[in-house]
Amino acid sequence: MPSPDVISETKQVTSWSRSPRHRAFAGGPRLGASGGASSPGSYTPDMTTLPAPSVALDDQLCFALYAASRAVTARYRPMLDKLGLTYPQYLVMMLLWETDNQTVGQLGSRLALDSGTLSPLLKRLTAAGLVSRHRRVEDERSVSIALTDAGRALQDKAMAISEEMIGAIGFDTGEFDELMQRLRLLTDRVNRGEAVC
Repeated sequence: MPSPDVISETKQVTSWSRSPRHRAFAGGPRLGASGGASSPGSYTPDMTTLPAPSVALDDQLCFALYAASRAVTARYRPMLDKLGLTYPQYLVMMLLWETDNQTVGQLGSRLALDSGTLSPLLKRLTAAGLVSRHRRVEDERSVSIALTDAGRALQDKAMAISEEMIGAIGFDTGEFDELMQRLRLLTDRVNRGEAVC
């Protein structure tokens, strides 16, 4: 799939659902796509519309995200099996293809993984000969992860995986960028753990 560094574009939404499941909250500051005050070109509806509380499965955004995540990772699995990688290992490799020689802390921060989860994963990549681990000269308390020649060689094969996934999802550039932006906003808001409306 395209790099997470692709700059997202915001599409202006001109209509909102008025179904009985929704309740409108007028007034208050208009929020841009980042959750802050609106700016030119940002996502700014005339009013904030929230879904009504529900315990019906089909009404749950969390279940839609869960089902989508399972479908996507299942589609990745046979392609990654050919590379000898699991999906979490593939994420680490993508970060190292972007920027080699990153610390364990840097990788964990980007992937939102703690050291207890990340360390065994890195050990398996090291055992497979795809990365090497070494103490940083400037700070021996810090461990740096670097690609081996075998690890770098997988990057070209991974491009074919990205191409296939783009085709499987079938979104055009605008749809893809919009979804990426909304998902990042969702993650940020849920992590903050506070109501925005």
